Amino acid sequence: MEQEAAAGAAMRCEVVIVGGGLVGLSLAVALGRHGVETLVIDREDPATATAAAFDGRVSAIAHASMAMLHALGIARHVSESQPIWDIRVSDGDSLLFLHYDHRELGTEPFGHMIENRMLRLALLAALAETPGARLLAPVALRRLERGAGGVSAELADGRRIRALLAIGADGRTSRLREEAGIRTLGWSYPQTGIVCTVAHELPHHGIAQERFLPAGPFAILPMTGNRSSLVWTERAELAPAILKLGPAQFQAEMARRFGDYLGRTDVVGPRWSYPLTLHHAETYLAERLALVGDAAHGIHPIAGQGLNMGLRDVAALTEVVVEARRLGLDPGSAAVLERYERWRRFDNVLLSAVTDILNRLFSNDIAPLRLTRDLGLAAVNRTGPLRRFFMRHASGTVGELPRLLRGEMV
Repeated sequence: MEQEAAAGAAMRCEVVIVGGGLVGLSLAVALGRHGVETLVIDREDPATATAAAFDGRVSAIAHASMAMLHALGIARHVSESQPIWDIRVSDGDSLLFLHYDHRELGTEPFGHMIENRMLRLALLAALAETPGARLLAPVALRRLERGAGGVSAELADGRRIRALLAIGADGRTSRLREEAGIRTLGWSYPQTGIVCTVAHELPHHGIAQERFLPAGPFAILPMTGNRSSLVWTERAELAPAILKLGPAQFQAEMARRFGDYLGRTDVVGPRWSYPLTLHHAETYLAERLALVGDAAHGIHPIAGQGLNMGLRDVAALTEVVVEARRLGLDPGSAAVLERYERWRRFDNVLLSAVTDILNRLFSNDIAPLRLTRDLGLAAVNRTGPLRRFFMRHASGTVGELPRLLRGEMV
């Protein structure tokens, strides 16, 4: 990467990424490992990741996404992860359920549960080993200008960057998306997500549970040791009162929904909460700009696919940029970026719609609907080809996969 030749000279790269979260850092490693000179701008000091203690935040990384992390040399820096061997979906206390057994597809798990802090540390370690990529942090973006000839960024500390392409990986409230005039479609759900970690007496055997309760899905996701991550969807008007409960009262409310199948349970670590929303950008593109991850889309957590959608964006965008460079094309041109959007938009819209429909269908206690969905779960469970199709969806291996999601470099 060309450094400043003199005081005040601009740093030059091919791609500048605004946002150094899990998606932004993954994209930087992916591009850098393929020889694309990349700079990442982020407000957060990377030293905070090294000092961070366990905070309860965990992500489900699908099998295809894990294949990409292995291909890029990121997975070897993950200090610990929990395989998801089976998935069980049930409607409240109904005796009818849907069960996914990984052995029907082979020997690999459906995915892995990884603490966010460990994944961030792994990404930072992989980035440090990637000659073509560099993180500028902590620093804020002062302004970004885009034009036919390229991109010019000015940082709060006065440094300047010139690039061919800017990537907005700056989250749901993306500044780059807003400045580009890209509108979003979406809505808020009358629900709040409560996240915490539960220690339990008995082993979970790597089984993820998705229980549909009247207020919304109640997901019990296996972590290392006898621990599980809890994603508890609650009615928005009731959630604040639950969050204000003392430890013993909160524990009792949690245990009433959790059940006793894993023996005695205890909430460990902090509680997190966030309003549940759906949003989707009308376009992922503007002149010399592409959006990835939450800057482009955000869905209900019912299927645990939010981060995986962003990692699929990373794989597709990396492939189109790398292939364009090999052909001598401008990676920031409209033709190159339009290929990325065509590749990703249908999949993202479809998954957004499916999660929205499932949440609306299951988040109620209407007797006729409950009977219909219970019979539907049982029917899918008894129909091998259909069940295996949904299992491949859970693994992230359905559709036209970019090479990275197949575990191959571009």
